Amino acid sequence: MAWYDSAVIYHIYPLGLCGCPHQNNGAEENHFDKLNAWAEHAAKLGFTCIYIGPLFESEGHGYETTDYRRVDRRLGTNDDFKYFVKHCHELGVKVIVDGVFNHTGRSFFAFEDIRKHREGSQYCSWYCNVNFWGNTEYNDGFSYDNWGGYNLLAKLNMWNADVRNYHFDTVRFWVNEFDIDGIRLDAADVLDHNFMRELRGVTDGLKPEFWLMGEVIHGDYSRWANGDMLHSVTNYELHKGLYSGHNDHNYFEIAHSVKRLLGICGQTKLYTFVDNHDVERIYTKLSNKAHMKSVMLLDYMLPGIPSVYYGSEYGVEGRKGGGDDWALRPCLELKDFDDNAPLPSLIARLGQIKKDFREVTDGEYKELTLTTRQYSFARILGNTAVITAVNNDDNPAHIEIPLPINASSAVSLLDCEAPEPEEPEAEIPAAAEDAEAEERYSMSVMESAAAAFDAAELADLMKKINRNIEDGKDVSEMLKRAKTKLLRLNEDMQAIEVDDSIADGEAPQSVPVTVSGGTSFRIDNGRLIVDLGPNDGEVIYIK
Repeated sequence: MAWYDSAVIYHIYPLGLCGCPHQNNGAEENHFDKLNAWAEHAAKLGFTCIYIGPLFESEGHGYETTDYRRVDRRLGTNDDFKYFVKHCHELGVKVIVDGVFNHTGRSFFAFEDIRKHREGSQYCSWYCNVNFWGNTEYNDGFSYDNWGGYNLLAKLNMWNADVRNYHFDTVRFWVNEFDIDGIRLDAADVLDHNFMRELRGVTDGLKPEFWLMGEVIHGDYSRWANGDMLHSVTNYELHKGLYSGHNDHNYFEIAHSVKRLLGICGQTKLYTFVDNHDVERIYTKLSNKAHMKSVMLLDYMLPGIPSVYYGSEYGVEGRKGGGDDWALRPCLELKDFDDNAPLPSLIARLGQIKKDFREVTDGEYKELTLTTRQYSFARILGNTAVITAVNNDDNPAHIEIPLPINASSAVSLLDCEAPEPEEPEAEIPAAAEDAEAEERYSMSVMESAAAAFDAAELADLMKKINRNIEDGKDVSEMLKRAKTKLLRLNEDMQAIEVDDSIADGEAPQSVPVTVSGGTSFRIDNGRLIVDLGPNDGEVIYIK
């Protein structure tokens, strides 16, 4: 499995995040200390990839590129970005950038040459429909095709071999100079398909598992995302359903999109997002802000590659207006936010679930229950499954979910606390006073639990943790994985107790498990009985 199949992506619009001038006046600034801090923040919340862009020298908002091989001077230098990528890789985070290949800014060298030499320019064929009998609002004395009706964005002729080779050389430069891991192709829905096929061949030979993702709004996504062209495209169809399906109390819209896209794209994982730099913030769009939890659960748990736009982990708002999109791209400071607040804590937990449970990435999707206000589905992998249940109603919901597998145990994955073993009891030291003692305590709890459950897999993990401690390495992530295994082991023991009671002729008992938010659930006669609170959701592992 390639790294991007299980990725969780953090999207940064750097010119906005860093509060850069909206127009490039030639003044050099440096904001990579801030960007490095946000990369560390992303890694802390469980993101495994950062999509940062637009990044390269431009005139204003970043998509009117003037130099593809220089980092925008409002952000920093090429060396600064090179270190940023290196730092991200040390954090275990991949980096992808914007490839704005469809059009350039008017200050790009080829366009400036046409302005200077007119018909005599060797670059006239680099752009589409250059007409020296026409004119534009810039009074150049010629006209040309553009993107989106904006003459600021001059459309390149992607059928020109020199243009294609220039872009291919640019991509080689990005990989060799910065060691990036992928590219998001801007306006991929209007790019020449042959160009994207050639680009795929170039990047496949540059770096193993190099990822190509394209911006596509409407249409048959498989036309772009397939074995010959791009690995993935933006899932705007599901994006629309994620907010309107909650605002309209219509989970049928979301479920229909999921099934339709699976039928079209098969195993191709689409880029799933709830907002980005071009659309209003999800917190602004939601009529009921309490639906943020369910929206994020669906973003992570439905088939696809989940992403979060910077600031949306804190519920930042942003509304279109004023003739530009800068309100969607605000300058933010980490010190102004609390990572322990409910929403970022939820996102961190979802990232950990994505990391620990292959079912969420590779599991077969199966719809289980569906009404306008309640929706549940499973991600099934062999004899295990992860079930997500959401309720968009202002009232509690009682949902009886048919089990997709023959399961006898269930555990909440949102409740990340490992169960405490009965023996041996130990006093938990205060982490602030003695972090090393707390680590020793966590190890002793899990070692004793492993012995009690005779869990060879957990015992092996504890040996690895001990070796890493001896080598002076950080073991915090390994401890989290061990706690997750404890959750599963505890459920195994509960299932064994039920089986023993049945063998002894006793009636099987279904004991509800209460988790945060008042949700309760139990397995009873081939069903998972879930009681959700108003506007709430749950993620449950069954086996």
